[in-house]
Amino acid sequence: MELIYHTWSWYISGFIIGLIMLSLIYFGKYFGMSSNLRTLCSLAGAGKKVAFFSFDWKSQRWNLAVVAGAMLGGFVATHYLSDASNVSINPKTIAELQMMNIDAPQGKLMPDALFSKDVFESPKAILILIIGGILIGFGSRYAGGCTSGHAISGLSNLQLPSLKAVIGFFIGGLIMAHFILPLIV
Repeated sequence: MELIYHTWSWYISGFIIGLIMLSLIYFGKYFGMSSNLRTLCSLAGAGKKVAFFSFDWKSQRWNLAVVAGAMLGGFVATHYLSDASNVSINPKTIAELQMMNIDAPQGKLMPDALFSKDVFESPKAILILIIGGILIGFGSRYAGGCTSGHAISGLSNLQLPSLKAVIGFFIGGLIMAHFILPLIV
């Protein structure tokens, strides 16, 4: 049981992800989380009004099971298997976050300044969440998938558009972290 409570090394978790991707390729499946929104909209009947949602959603039931498993696994991991004591953050990163009034984790996986319920009391924070959600939704639709779909599934299938999308994700993340976040926090 002790093995489950701590973070796994990159070569163990990467190997497991690689095995899963090989099995998906073998069975002709493609992994991605954002494609499930299309499946859910089709399931709800959106295909009657919008042609984009008119497809055989039943062929994607396995991917809906992945989403359900991710949500259930996240709940179990957070409430029953989490041990944040082995999370180490570079002291320089902690100092830079404190300059933006973001507290150090102190045994938590997520800082309260960003992930507490108090965030919803600030109109500025709510506006940032709404704009961020719209940008992520638009970006994942425009790029033809989200980070998990492109970075894990697309790159393992050696797809050039996925490589371009992942490079764009990294550049966008760097711009956000180093230039935009200090301005809005």
